[in-house]
Amino acid sequence: MSVLAHRSQVLTLYKDLLHHSSKFAAYNFRDYAVRRTRDAFHAAKNETDPAKIEALIHKGEQQLEVVKRQSLISQLYSGEKLVVENPKNQKVLRRH
Repeated sequence: MSVLAHRSQVLTLYKDLLHHSSKFAAYNFRDYAVRRTRDAFHAAKNETDPAKIEALIHKGEQQLEVVKRQSLISQLYSGEKLVVENPKNQKVLRRH
């Protein structure tokens, strides 16, 4: 597979993982999934061995399926939003 094909496949995988990671209902899981995705891609950004790149892509695709399932399940059992999530319609407390 060519470098350009790998690059487009990796970028698509990265965007999909970030998209589905941001769908977790629970703030802590959502934050962890997004941070873990960014860290994993950052750690592998200088990889040049095509075989290792293929293996990483395969692992990423498996992780994407897990994130899709788990984010869907988390939406079914979502609770109240945490204070740190600061919904736009809620007033922000200010110190005087």
